[in-house]
Amino acid sequence: MTTDGRPIVIVGAGLAGLRAAEELRRAGYAGGLILLGDESRLPYDRPPLSKQFIRGETDDTTLRPAEFFADNDIELRLGVPAAGVDTAARLVRLADGSVLAYGELIIATGLRPRRIPGLPEVVGVHVLRGHADAAALRAELSGARTALIVGAGFIGCELASSFRSRGVDVVLVEPQSAPLAGALGEQVGALVARLHREAGVDLRCGVGLDSLVVKDDSARGARLSDGSAVAADLVVIGVGSVPVTDWLIDSGIPLATPAQGGGILADEFGRTPVDGVWTVGDVAAWRHHTGNHRRIEHWTNAGEQAQLLASALLGAEPPATARVPYVWSDQYDLKIQILGTPSPTDDIRIIEDNGHKFVAHYYTADTLTAVIGAGRPGQVMKMRAHLANTPTIT
Repeated sequence: MTTDGRPIVIVGAGLAGLRAAEELRRAGYAGGLILLGDESRLPYDRPPLSKQFIRGETDDTTLRPAEFFADNDIELRLGVPAAGVDTAARLVRLADGSVLAYGELIIATGLRPRRIPGLPEVVGVHVLRGHADAAALRAELSGARTALIVGAGFIGCELASSFRSRGVDVVLVEPQSAPLAGALGEQVGALVARLHREAGVDLRCGVGLDSLVVKDDSARGARLSDGSAVAADLVVIGVGSVPVTDWLIDSGIPLATPAQGGGILADEFGRTPVDGVWTVGDVAAWRHHTGNHRRIEHWTNAGEQAQLLASALLGAEPPATARVPYVWSDQYDLKIQILGTPSPTDDIRIIEDNGHKFVAHYYTADTLTAVIGAGRPGQVMKMRAHLANTPTIT
């Protein structure tokens, strides 16, 4: 680490950026530390936005109070996005025209929702990523009777569940053969589809959005690719997210290609090929044991990466922990838990299915790669050690 008295600057005040700051202080770093955020809110937790916040069960998902940053001597600058970086001079240019010198730079800018090209921006059409998105959606949801959700990924499925709990009729549209099929495969996707249909969701797979029906500058529904029409008081677009890297154009910091999933290329500790530049969280395409670079959009991954990065940046021995990716999704009365790295091309074996709850194991070349369960936490979590050791199944 070479700071020459200049601070470590973390761009991105989401979970990954916050955890990086915390881990640096925990590891003994006592120098200057600046955390930059493009939103004006204190760092907050995103997973509850599609669940407890939308349902009105909580109003605050703040991760740390303002006193935390003062107590830990972390300078928090909010409401001003980064606009560029000069890695030779070690300067970050901010959107307000100011410039900030850094000794080491950690990029944790996360993701932004993908938009559908050509879709008009009218009242009643939403995406969900940040707190402002969730607040606007919750405000309209209070008077809605019908909703169209385009995209049955994790966000779309969680919103469908939350909307149904509020008594809203939901049409959930998914171009693939089943919800989450692209991530979990058709077999498990079919089990997730069953959950939604049991809850009264009008789930339509193999169908996409063709156009919006607009009246008085407000969305009133949509026409789908199969020619059908859907009336809706509000429309949510949940077709994935893209890494926030546009501000790094011409910086010399290497980026993954769109085919690779985008993001910032880094080694297994978050170190990029550019001296003094690191990356962590959803935007980071770390190198994995296979030699390939891969982004992992998991809540737990942000903390695990931050711990490894802080150790490497400070020249300390990295923690000897077996990292098994873990993510969960709350849908209706079930928690869907995912351990490992499932692929839709894996050999998927349904271990248990009682008509509602289920457990599935994923294998690649007879090696257990992932375990997924709905409503079966014990059966899922007991497999963590097996996955950490990547046993060969005989």
